[in-house]
Amino acid sequence: MSDTPETLAFEDFVKVDLRVARVLEAYDHPNADKLLVLKIDLGTEQRQLCAGLRGHYDPAALVGRLIIVVANLAPRVMRGEPSQGMLLAASSADHSRIVLLAPDADIEPGSKVS
Repeated sequence: MSDTPETLAFEDFVKVDLRVARVLEAYDHPNADKLLVLKIDLGTEQRQLCAGLRGHYDPAALVGRLIIVVANLAPRVMRGEPSQGMLLAASSADHSRIVLLAPDADIEPGSKVS
């Protein structure tokens, strides 16, 4: 298997809706050892996300932070909890370190990332 990802056409990339969100709540997922449940504000609506951040971030420290999310990802249920989007993060090759991608200055939730 190659480490080179499949090429994505520009027309497909522009379909991805990246938005700034503010974390309103964060807590350990009740049915998963590696997931946190986040309640986020997207400016015009609030949503819930599940993210593989448990053990990397203290849930209380995430509250109030700005993050970048894929806002138009189809919802799915993750271990019994709905997840309505996906946050962006970088991880080391062995996944021992995960770092959230976020704006470097304060900006309104719902702002489009381009």
